[in-house]
Amino acid sequence: MAFLIDFYNEKVKVQVASLPKTLLARFIALADRMETYGPNLGEPHTQSMGGGLFEMRLKGAEGIARVFFCTVVERRVVMLHAFVKKSQETPRNELDIARKRLLEIKRDNV
Repeated sequence: MAFLIDFYNEKVKVQVASLPKTLLARFIALADRMETYGPNLGEPHTQSMGGGLFEMRLKGAEGIARVFFCTVVERRVVMLHAFVKKSQETPRNELDIARKRLLEIKRDNV
């Protein structure tokens, strides 16, 4: 049974679509894999951030990007937030956005 890849809102869909070409290609490849095998692709592709939040790790010629996601019932994977990394550390504000959206999804039990 396949998994459904969904986006938290239209803004997240635009963030992902606006990624540089090689990073977008990597996202598409990993999302396709998630649809078939589920969200736990293992490192270096995905990593748990704790509390039900995960990150998809994208690397390409234009740099590095992260797409935060969570899983919900009915085999649904929701992309919460995407950004291009500019430093080694994940910026706190980027992580806070994803955590806030995760809490909203848990609260609304979507």
